[in-house]
Amino acid sequence: MQVLNEAKNGWMMPAEWSPHAATWMVWPHNQALWESGWGVTLAEVQVDFARVVNAIARFEPVKLVVDPFAVSRARELCGANVELIELAVNDSWCRDSGPSFVCHPQLGTAGVSWRFNAWGAKSEHDLDEGLARRILNSLGLEGFCTSLANEGGAIHVDGEGTLITTESVLLNPNRNPGISKAEIEQIFARLLGVQKTIWLPGDPQYVTGDMTDGHVDGICAFARPGALMVDATRDSSSVYAEVVRENRRALELATDARGRKFEMLELFEASDAVDTDAEVFCASYTNFYIANGAIIMPAYGIGADDEAAQTLAVAFPGREVVPVRINHLAHGGGGVHCITQQQPAWPLKGLKP
Repeated sequence: MQVLNEAKNGWMMPAEWSPHAATWMVWPHNQALWESGWGVTLAEVQVDFARVVNAIARFEPVKLVVDPFAVSRARELCGANVELIELAVNDSWCRDSGPSFVCHPQLGTAGVSWRFNAWGAKSEHDLDEGLARRILNSLGLEGFCTSLANEGGAIHVDGEGTLITTESVLLNPNRNPGISKAEIEQIFARLLGVQKTIWLPGDPQYVTGDMTDGHVDGICAFARPGALMVDATRDSSSVYAEVVRENRRALELATDARGRKFEMLELFEASDAVDTDAEVFCASYTNFYIANGAIIMPAYGIGADDEAAQTLAVAFPGREVVPVRINHLAHGGGGVHCITQQQPAWPLKGLKP
């Protein structure tokens, strides 16, 4: 992979609803991490994960990175149309350790390789810190390197120059000590074509216990330019309710790169699914993934699944809403969006939400 110190003018990160060439994922295989760290069996997590893989594979190609020791299990559970790519890895959160793909009107597709330090050195990452570069190498794509510690789950873009992120992640001393908002915004402008960065508080008091420190993909997601799906809770007295209120307030005060105030549609969290004995549990329906022609939605086997599916169907007319059970996977603190990374199709066309 050719390493470029500066991205040429014209590079931009497309919105997630732009057509995909493929979805990249990384198969879970670290038994000690899941069973000792998160208290669920690896076999159950793999079944959940395979459900997501196979759901996406109905709509677009899936490229599944698999540690060489786990290939047989991945092949057993995943459909024959899923491409397995053997690479040694630590963990299974491709949204964060994989590349953020960018496109250029004349130069095609490339990728940004963020400095991945496992959410502030919270987990072993000696293999995953180079995963983005290895994926880009396998595709023969150029890559933009940066010293900014960042993860794909920490940013959302609308494809029209707007990026949303959180202060509790990117300004956290465990990632980027001493760096300013202005410096980070310049990096986003240069590498992703961003014209305006919107900063949410995130989770500054670490209320959720989420190891990401407050990724934006558990707070909100673009439905289209100028419109957001936002995480909400009906338990107004909970400690999380204040986190929701502060992030919602920041969104209400914001305008996007085109000067628009945001339309917001609420997705109430799956509170009845939360395992109260779990250290963490991802109950956010905003952690959905936009695939070609579909919305792959986290589901938990509770009544709230139906409400979330109906809300997403309103927000994404013309796309099939596909609920996928992730009760075991959710114990790792992430959901459907956290384990997926879109590779845009080239050339870009038909950019409809």
